[in-house]
Amino acid sequence: MRLQFKAMESYGSDNLASQASVANNVALIQMLFDGLVDSLAAAQGHLRHGAIQEKCKCVTRASRIVIGLQGSLDFAKGGELAQNLNDLYNYVTRRLIFANAHNDMAVLEEIHGLMTEIRSAWQEVPGLLPSQASTQRH
Repeated sequence: MRLQFKAMESYGSDNLASQASVANNVALIQMLFDGLVDSLAAAQGHLRHGAIQEKCKCVTRASRIVIGLQGSLDFAKGGELAQNLNDLYNYVTRRLIFANAHNDMAVLEEIHGLMTEIRSAWQEVPGLLPSQASTQRH
């Protein structure tokens, strides 16, 4: 990764390196949400089929992803949005614990719906970033 930044700097484009870093972070968050939504869907499937141990593994994985997302929040830069996401992640964590303990399909479906909405919003972010081509013009 450092090699990529060296190459960008050699073109004298600090702004481009900054944008690449943001784009990489967005891609990472998108991957985390993909894994979260997939884990929730798998947990629902396992619960439907009575595979409780497998359901537990999927809910645990989903919980770890939520904690990771929560840990990546930047309150200094994110302000109210970061705080709102923090509150949402706290809620989701509590609901995942409840769903896991009570084998509650409705709660898993609720969380899956919420996280699918957030994932959809993150999928729109790359289109909001300035294109790298326009920043390369001298």
